[in-house]
Amino acid sequence: MQREDFKIMRSEKIKINTEYIKLDSLLKYAGVTETGGIAKEVIAEGRIKVNGEVCTMRGKKLRNGDCAEIDELSLKLEVVSTAAAAE
Repeated sequence: MQREDFKIMRSEKIKINTEYIKLDSLLKYAGVTETGGIAKEVIAEGRIKVNGEVCTMRGKKLRNGDCAEIDELSLKLEVVSTAAAAE
């Protein structure tokens, strides 16, 4: 019997006060990358999934309930918009 290693995905809710946040800004705001330039590279390399699909668009708009996943960090970021709650 072969043993498989399982990763536990850590999940964080990222609160924003606007309708949406762009993917590169989310990575920087959440502290995943130190700069927007590094975020741009990480996204271009296809290392980020948005709602389960690889996304290479750094300007991708994430809205309330959208999730960005970084498998190599076992991290899932869920966007929570207070602007959406005000509607």
